[in-house]
Parts: sequence; C-alpha cells; structure tokens
Amino acid sequence: MVFELTEENFIMYAMKHYDNPHCKGMAEFLDDIKRFKYIKRLLGKYHSDKGLKERLIINHIIVLNNLFGVEAATKMLFFKTEERFWSQLKTFLVFLNYMPEKVVISSSQTILDADIPIDSIIANVLGKV
Repeated sequence: MVFELTEENFIMYAMKHYDNPHCKGMAEFLDDIKRFKYIKRLLGKYHSDKGLKERLIINHIIVLNNLFGVEAATKMLFFKTEERFWSQLKTFLVFLNYMPEKVVISSSQTILDADIPIDSIIANVLGKV
C-alpha cells in the first residue's frame, strides 16, 4: 500500500519518519522541516541565475537524509520541490548516491529516475567538489 503524501498529512508523515534522539521539542523539529523550504529557495535562486550554493544544498540534503532516512527524505523532497526544479534536485541526489529508481509520492504520482534529466551545469560543479 502506498502512503498518499498530501499537504494535510505532510507533517504527520515527517514526524513518523523523524529520527533525532537529541531533539528538544517541536520547535527543533519544525526548524528541521524548514530545510525543505531552504532547498527549494536555493534551487529557485539557481534557476533564476542568482548563483548556486552547492555546498549548502548538499549539507541540507545530507541532514534531511540523516534525520528522516533516505526513502522518506527523498519522497518529501520531491513532494515539496516544484517539478521545474526536479532536474537540479536529482543531480544532487545522484551525486550523494541518494536517488532511487523511483519515488512514489501517491498512487497517482510516481517519479521515475529515468524520466528526469541530470542538470549538466550542476553536475560539472559537483564534479569539482
């Protein structure tokens, strides 16, 4: 059975997969959730030619994967990121070896790795990291 990820149950899904034994409360959890928004904003800046902060994006993605697990973090990243940024997101996930063959967001939305191209500019930048 596929868990239908929606805006209404996003926080519940995140709580279910959150694994931070040092978390001191809801405020810290919500700060970690903000990382999804930060990644989206950083990809938006890159998309509008305002520069790429690849190390900051890498850091946020690694932290999210450590907190939520690779499968849940990837699912939530694609859910929270606009489709026009998926190519850039996938490039980072491939670089970090976090990109699965498919990401199932809902029974009606499955994202296949093969359907999303790699961003060659980001790939070249990451090749130098």
